[in-house]
Amino acid sequence: MDVYGLIGNPVGHSLSPPMHEAGYEALDVDARYVTFEPPTDGAAAAVEGAADLGIAGLNVTIPFKQDVLAAVDPDPLASRIGAVNTVDFGGDRITGHNTDAVGAMRALRAHDVALSGTAVVVGAGGAGRAVAFGLADEGMTVRIANRTESKADDLAADVRGEETEATAADEAGGDATGHGLDALPDLLADADVLVNATSVGMESDETPVPAGALHGDLGVLDAVYRPLETRLLRDAADAGATTVDGAWMLLYQGVEAFERWTGREAPVEAMNGALRERL
Repeated sequence: MDVYGLIGNPVGHSLSPPMHEAGYEALDVDARYVTFEPPTDGAAAAVEGAADLGIAGLNVTIPFKQDVLAAVDPDPLASRIGAVNTVDFGGDRITGHNTDAVGAMRALRAHDVALSGTAVVVGAGGAGRAVAFGLADEGMTVRIANRTESKADDLAADVRGEETEATAADEAGGDATGHGLDALPDLLADADVLVNATSVGMESDETPVPAGALHGDLGVLDAVYRPLETRLLRDAADAGATTVDGAWMLLYQGVEAFERWTGREAPVEAMNGALRERL
């Protein structure tokens, strides 16, 4: 039996175990998915301990996504983002990957949102970083809007590859600029994709985006998945936009990890059903 798992602190609320185990059951894979809650300074030790125990793969969540970089050999995308959420023990070295970026792209594609043109990302935190790099790697022009504009500027510089050794060693960065939230109406006027990568809307019926700035040519992904229908998505639907709820991004980042670990095409329908049953 292969054992996969998740490290985080806290981690008891995670929806990853039922999602992954539904995938194992659907494909008759002899595996289990368990959670681990190391102390907040124990990321590297947790990875080393998992390797010693023969764990086949780990997902990584808050607060360890940056800390585990020192314990793995990150791939180029994870290096550029500066965070790892998937660890693979299957080769001759422990490798680190970031499936948040790919998960967001797969969620958009699954809803027939074309990843071309201009994308606006709201938020410059961990999720915003992953999404901005993912969109830029698709060739999109990326506009990052954040409450603290200087953080948006810093992220945009990273996406462009400025003063980033890992990027310089691999490929040129994308076209990205940073802005304050007050610029959203102008940024969205000719945008093709909008991603909310903040937590606004999670605990209140609020939105980071003025409803009047939305239009029918947008594909809108809200990374918030509790509730599934946020005010932003309601406003976007009213404007005629294509909407993608945050559970799709959560699903596809897990699907990406599942496929990396098992080498098999994930049973997306079964995993999605298990996930949404618990939301």
